[in-house]
Amino acid sequence: MKKFYFLLFLLFCFFTNYAQKDSLQIGDKYAEDQFYLSVSYAQFFNQPQQITKSGFSYGLSIGFLKDITLNKQGNFSFAVGVGYGFDSFSHELKVEEINGNTVFSNGSNLTTNNYTASNLEFPLEIRWRTSNAKRYDFWRIYGGIKFLYNLSNKFDFTENSSSFQYKNVNAYRKFQYGLTLSAGYDEFNFNVFYSLTPIFENASFNGASIDTSVLKFGLIFYIL
Repeated sequence: MKKFYFLLFLLFCFFTNYAQKDSLQIGDKYAEDQFYLSVSYAQFFNQPQQITKSGFSYGLSIGFLKDITLNKQGNFSFAVGVGYGFDSFSHELKVEEINGNTVFSNGSNLTTNNYTASNLEFPLEIRWRTSNAKRYDFWRIYGGIKFLYNLSNKFDFTENSSSFQYKNVNAYRKFQYGLTLSAGYDEFNFNVFYSLTPIFENASFNGASIDTSVLKFGLIFYIL
């Protein structure tokens, strides 16, 4: 029943937004409130020196952005949003939780080694576009910053036919943020997320600080 009410709420937002736009005239001030969906290829960077590669990894995000126009034409605006993101990585860094401490080692010999995370997302964007009150297919460039709050993280691997799993490890950074850039035409847009914070804090490997961060690039779809 909760899912049903949520679906009705989404439909209400969609039709209300559409009806408002349909009544606007060219030159009127308007906003591009949007739902967004992104699909990304993801990789770690700034890995420890001995960790050389990652396997296939991806990220998914969905959410809503409230558009606040900054000029009458509506082609320059600010947006604030909220959403949910899921990341899945295949990687070489072995992560264990032992006696309340997060321990790192080289996992290149593991049969499988995966990391997943669920995050609340809070994007902020400065937006430029070639739209007007009656034109919905247009070029856009949106740049900004996205804040993340981690809801859960899980590290699991297989070693010598035995499986190990560690959830919500202590060294994981709960609050993260990074730069975002979206550019494209109409619903289809290229999207990049470049993390400015390592996913671990107070973490080291062979005496060196672990600065593992996330880079994601793919497509983002804006749905009016």
